[in-house]
Amino acid sequence: MIGDRKIGPNAPPLVLAEVGINHEGSLAKALECVDAAAAVGAEAIKFQCHITDKEMVPTDMTPGGISTDKLWDIIKRCELTATEELEVQAYCAKRGLIYLSTPFSREAADRLDDMDVPAFKIGSGECNNLPLIAHIAAKGKPVILSTGMNDLNSVRQSVAIIERADIPYAVLHCTSMYPTPYKNVRLGAVPQLIESFPEAVIGLSDHSIGNWTCFGAVALGARILEKHFTPSRDWPGPDISISIEPDELGELIKGSHAIWEARGGSKTMLPEEQPVIDFAYASVVSIAPIAEGENLTTDNIWVKRPGDGPILAAEFDTVLGRKAARPIPSEKQISPDDLQ
Repeated sequence: MIGDRKIGPNAPPLVLAEVGINHEGSLAKALECVDAAAAVGAEAIKFQCHITDKEMVPTDMTPGGISTDKLWDIIKRCELTATEELEVQAYCAKRGLIYLSTPFSREAADRLDDMDVPAFKIGSGECNNLPLIAHIAAKGKPVILSTGMNDLNSVRQSVAIIERADIPYAVLHCTSMYPTPYKNVRLGAVPQLIESFPEAVIGLSDHSIGNWTCFGAVALGARILEKHFTPSRDWPGPDISISIEPDELGELIKGSHAIWEARGGSKTMLPEEQPVIDFAYASVVSIAPIAEGENLTTDNIWVKRPGDGPILAAEFDTVLGRKAARPIPSEKQISPDDLQ
């Protein structure tokens, strides 16, 4: 449970609209993200809680191929103050959205705990940050753990800490490539995680382009879907190019729920199919006048719609070679009484 929202195999997937730092430190843009997500039916939206000097040492490092700007400068300009984060949280509540945020330091986790967030999201970069995971888990709230850049053995160490805290948790498969080529998404990890962590809700944090891989993940059992989100890909920012826009978010919500609803079942005939059976099936019919005592052959009987006749097409071979018990006019559905 996150707030009043049940999450798991028997509940529709929860789609997390991951704003992250797409607001570039602007409170107005952060609130615009909330409005855009709410307008297309989002249930939950997620931000990132950065207190730069508490999460990293001063560095001139750039974030790989994501941006040529210095990592420190990116994170610093994208910080929201504690007051601004409270305002965003309150606005989410006003718009009916679950507010979540990812902490990147102890201090950020403490801030979010003071804000009484209903759950914590742990990003892939912190998946093997065991001290921070222990600090977060000790707060006793549900945890959503992303697992990019980690293998199964590494994830097990993190999960062990969460399980010792005896809190509900989810594990999200993730590939930390921006964007992720489809061949590197590896949806096979979803059933693998389901088998490895039976107590967890399993999901996908996806950085590929579009919604297709998320739809595939739902069919494989994913029940949380996280995608970067922006009101417009015309905005600046390092994560904007891999973010989905409002119409795509709406499609992800609608499509993932449809796939979830269509899951399971077996190959049987439903009672609800009977009205179509009645007209779509074929019955054995005469295609020429048949005299009493005449043999029934493919020259005088065949199969035609509708399927409401006494003898269905599947029984055609059982009728061939039989003799007519009485004269049969053309275009009549054959009945057992017509046969000797």
